Amino acid sequence: MNKYENAMKLMEEYCGNGKDNIIALATIALSSNTVGNPRPAVRMVDAYYENGVFYVSTDANKNKMLEIEKNNEISICGLDLFVAQGTAENLGWVKDERNTEIRAKMKKIFTWFDAHGDEDNPDSIVLRITLTGGTITDNDKKYGEWHYKVDFAKKEAK
Repeated sequence: MNKYENAMKLMEEYCGNGKDNIIALATIALSSNTVGNPRPAVRMVDAYYENGVFYVSTDANKNKMLEIEKNNEISICGLDLFVAQGTAENLGWVKDERNTEIRAKMKKIFTWFDAHGDEDNPDSIVLRITLTGGTITDNDKKYGEWHYKVDFAKKEAK
């Protein structure tokens, strides 16, 4: 296996296989700091991972969605396992026909979804986070490396 395959195997072990993941999601805040520079905004979100993409159930009116609408570049991290950058996209209402497969996975993976997913609210949406680059850490050096610098788009790792 090459480094990229090993890195993806680690991500699958850490976050995939139907796991419910709590990750930090950073965006650029809508308001600037006192000297007019952009400020970061971060929050914890519940997500599931599949093939270089995280999916989040959220409300279209939340600050994170308003920030993403203005600038869809994001950063995420998961404990000491990985940090990554990517782009975020509002896929629309969770009950939209095109989200049927994602919704079914959310209902299975997120034990809270039926009680708190607010599916009948058209503002209850699916947020897709597509990873572009990042660093995956293997503290056990399971596949021989400690850090994998990953380019998800090129499918390469160093």
